[in-house]
Amino acid sequence: MLIRGSRKYNFRHNKERMQPLPFGQMINGQGLGLVSKYRYGICPMSFNGCEVIAVHNALVYLGKPQKLADIAFYMEKFRVLMGFFGCNVYRTGKALSHFGAEFDYSRNIGDSDIFILSYWTGRRFLSSIHTVFCIKTGEGYNVYNRFNNCPTVRFYRTADELTKSKRPIAVYSIKKEN
Repeated sequence: MLIRGSRKYNFRHNKERMQPLPFGQMINGQGLGLVSKYRYGICPMSFNGCEVIAVHNALVYLGKPQKLADIAFYMEKFRVLMGFFGCNVYRTGKALSHFGAEFDYSRNIGDSDIFILSYWTGRRFLSSIHTVFCIKTGEGYNVYNRFNNCPTVRFYRTADELTKSKRPIAVYSIKKEN
């Protein structure tokens, strides 16, 4: 018997009990559709799956798509308080490396063209952390999974607008292979 919320329970739930997500497509709106019912830690992914979704979106963009259930299973090693607080944002790079993506870690967006950004949604330590996948364009930044209930890519003109003028917690600048 598997314990609800354990790595193996969640993996079985995500692989066998859930209808598979369309393979190789970006995910927006973690609280919408099938992805909201996937499990990570002790919660549904609609509550705490933003780091897993950011890694998924980065891998899709790089042309190295993986099944969301496989990414979540690997990242369960890095969950915080049984996954209630999602994934340790300082371990996102381990998942990127595991699935074959190269990156540089930073605390600033700087000149990053493709990156995963983790930031406080409100006051430091008094609010939640959210993690998104971003692509810099000529006009600004396209942000994937910006909000829980937003099914589309959001656009921001500046990095300050994107981070709400707050300092990022972690930035993983992803290197695109030629």
